[in-house]
Amino acid sequence: MIIYDISRSIPETPPYENDPETVCEFVSSIEDGDEYNLSMFSMSSHTGTHLDAPFHFDEEGKKIDELRLSTFYGKCSVVTTDRILTGGDMERILPRSRKRLLIRTTGEDGGIESSAAQVIADSDLTLIGIDRQSIGAEFDNNRVHRILASSGVTILENLDLEDIKESNDYTLCAFPIRLDGFEAAPCRAILFEQEKGF
Repeated sequence: MIIYDISRSIPETPPYENDPETVCEFVSSIEDGDEYNLSMFSMSSHTGTHLDAPFHFDEEGKKIDELRLSTFYGKCSVVTTDRILTGGDMERILPRSRKRLLIRTTGEDGGIESSAAQVIADSDLTLIGIDRQSIGAEFDNNRVHRILASSGVTILENLDLEDIKESNDYTLCAFPIRLDGFEAAPCRAILFEQEKGF
């Protein structure tokens, strides 16, 4: 079994535009003469690798603690693209995809536009992820989020997929920390791949 850590470091990842800055510091330090090390941090719930629950863009949508745990674990596909994905792209991708789909981007522009979000909303996809700060194309971001939120699709953002190849043979594990009542939560995202011949 090969294990890939596809999470980004929270202290090293810039926050999304206009989100609160991340603060990480030690309040107690053995080096400074204290008996133990103790740290604290303050951050947006959308900093680093994180999951968006439908409640992020839908007042009636499920919050992060209300989502089924099976959403965050299971068979997963990874696709690579050098451009923004459209509805037509999704109609070609989804029939050969698992119920969890991660998008690895290689171009300057990335994400999906609202037509792609609508195709996803009408499918049986349970989770869509991307290696950018946001799943939506810059010109269509909020609309993409609203469409996915209203359909109950969970979003996994800010992944590190640089060393991941296209495949339908991954298993994803991306459980959020438990933040009852929140619209999002950080997670440690891992991909498992069965070694060939074993």
